[in-house]
Amino acid sequence: MKEEYRKWHSPNLNQECNMLVFGHGGMPLVLFPTSQGRYYQNKDEGMLEAARWFIDEGKVRVYCPDSIDHLSWYNQAIPPAARAYNQTCYDRMVLEEIVRPAQNETGVQRVATAGCSFGGYHAVNFAFRHPETVSYVFSMSGIFDISRFVSGGYDDNVYFNNPMDYIKGDNDPHLWKMGIVLGCGEQDVSLGDNRTMSGILGEKHIQHWLDVREHAVHDWPLWRQMFPQYLSLLLPSY
Repeated sequence: MKEEYRKWHSPNLNQECNMLVFGHGGMPLVLFPTSQGRYYQNKDEGMLEAARWFIDEGKVRVYCPDSIDHLSWYNQAIPPAARAYNQTCYDRMVLEEIVRPAQNETGVQRVATAGCSFGGYHAVNFAFRHPETVSYVFSMSGIFDISRFVSGGYDDNVYFNNPMDYIKGDNDPHLWKMGIVLGCGEQDVSLGDNRTMSGILGEKHIQHWLDVREHAVHDWPLWRQMFPQYLSLLLPSY
């Protein structure tokens, strides 16, 4: 499995960024880490090994960036507005410094996003904010109501980074063309968020798959099982 390490200074974040890239071609997929996770977390936890066949066969090229959760939603030392602003800067970094180059490298213009736990939030938030750019989103035990991180503070940056809120009024036609998977376990702490999001999408007649696994909990064994199964949905794109 081809692996490449990248490091650069991000103008959007004004700090150094790190990323691992796996594969030689195929659809670009941004795989976000869990809460406050690093760029190597998904590799260390076996997610890339679980996806080896798709990567080696050139079906998907996986981009694994750092998170900045410690500067945004998990940073209790700054006001909610500042946390949301930092998240918006991160979103811009992913779009301009990861997705745009990935599109150029692969020749594929609509990418996929994926993530586990808080990475599922990032995957869904990026996809729903940029539906013209994302064709598939695979959330594994994601949470989608970010209001729990802002202690009552709420502004436009919070609103437009809270998928549970802004998706209700979003009528971008690309949302109805996106492959959306909300996966979680039957005993998962994120089950409520996934059912609520599924209900919102259902009311808007946006097709999606709410995949609830029996007896499963919020942990890596579940996500390693889900990830290659969800990647198989990309195969008709080739």
